[in-house]
Amino acid sequence: MSDKQVPIRSGFGAHTTAGEVLAGLDLSGKRAIVTGGHSGLGLETTRALAGAGAKVTIGARSIEPARSAVAGIDGVEIDRLDLSDLESVRAFAERFVASGRSIDILINSAGIMACPETRVGDGWEAQFATNHLGHFALVNRLWPAISRGTRIVSVSSGGHHNSAIRWEDVQFDTGYDKWRAYGQSKTANALFAVHLDRLGRDTGIRAFSLHPGKILTPLQRYLAQEEMVSAGWIDADGNPIDPTFKTPAQGAATQVWAATSPQLDGMGGLYCEDCDIAIRATAGEPGGVSDHAADAEEAARLWIWSARLTGIDAFAAYA
Repeated sequence: MSDKQVPIRSGFGAHTTAGEVLAGLDLSGKRAIVTGGHSGLGLETTRALAGAGAKVTIGARSIEPARSAVAGIDGVEIDRLDLSDLESVRAFAERFVASGRSIDILINSAGIMACPETRVGDGWEAQFATNHLGHFALVNRLWPAISRGTRIVSVSSGGHHNSAIRWEDVQFDTGYDKWRAYGQSKTANALFAVHLDRLGRDTGIRAFSLHPGKILTPLQRYLAQEEMVSAGWIDADGNPIDPTFKTPAQGAATQVWAATSPQLDGMGGLYCEDCDIAIRATAGEPGGVSDHAADAEEAARLWIWSARLTGIDAFAAYA
């Protein structure tokens, strides 16, 4: 784990909104790609970046609903992207690269959580394939358009504490557990940022991962109301009751901070939460990043393994 995995006292916190993070920053002339930028935290991220002057390209599975969601937000375009389908990822990336534009900010925000057992691609478990492999392939295929100084941000989760990479059965072929599968995919998001930063930092390209906090968004679409009531998230009428939950605007703040803050200049490969660098996790204590999600050797192993599965590695010479 990096010796820089220590809070820097950013001045922001759990209640900071994405708009507040960007107050005073001018992103005019910048181009951002936000996967899932039309829904939940992605939508709040798009709104904040566009409000600060950035042009935003959103990758979305369904064009028309996405277009409706961002109606009225200036400087936003939608293109089809299904992260569970590597052909869709390839086509999206090729269209963007062919446009001749460069990327200043890339936020891997889209994801699924605790879905029923589903297989995609070559029989891959859907959460790992969508949350990690799709974004892995996307970043590698977009590499020709990624410019010096680009920030690449992967939205992980505190759920990463639930599982390291299960090398003995990554695809849950011997028994599916939706929460362990989600946790493994979020560990993969964090490890991806660790190794991507190692590969990109000499050319000024830095990567971060983060826990956005607990927020009620469409991410919970696979959870029954009874399950969320039992967890203490909502009451029987569907109203939020957990005081630690954030609003979507607060939940989007950390990814926006990681993508834009001058406070992080010269840094990378770190896991963030509450608009700061996170602490190292301590057993029995909430928050922080677990050792298994910040281990450089695990990150390198995951990179090589992911490149083999997806058939793409923009840094093959470094493998």
